[in-house]
Amino acid sequence: MTLTSLLQIYVFVLAAFVGYYTISKVTPMLHTPLMSLTNAISGISLVGSLVLAGSQHDRVSTILGVIAVTAATINVVGGFMITDRILRMFRRDRTQAPK
Repeated sequence: MTLTSLLQIYVFVLAAFVGYYTISKVTPMLHTPLMSLTNAISGISLVGSLVLAGSQHDRVSTILGVIAVTAATINVVGGFMITDRILRMFRRDRTQAPK
């Protein structure tokens, strides 16, 4: 195992721990803005997976790129659907008179 791959594994594990502890401390009031932020980050990963899929280094990287594009697209679309559903819960019914 090279020093570069060891460093990449270290950064990944560190990011996983930081992400877990950050998300677990979020209050329900901040959940919707946090979902919007994670959707933006998922969009960035979608762009990266598109680059990987189109790099044409070899057949394996292309297949992994297509899988990454599919997973990132599902993540982005699902995140926006959930955010929209959460925001609809807070809308007022327009047929009722204001109090």
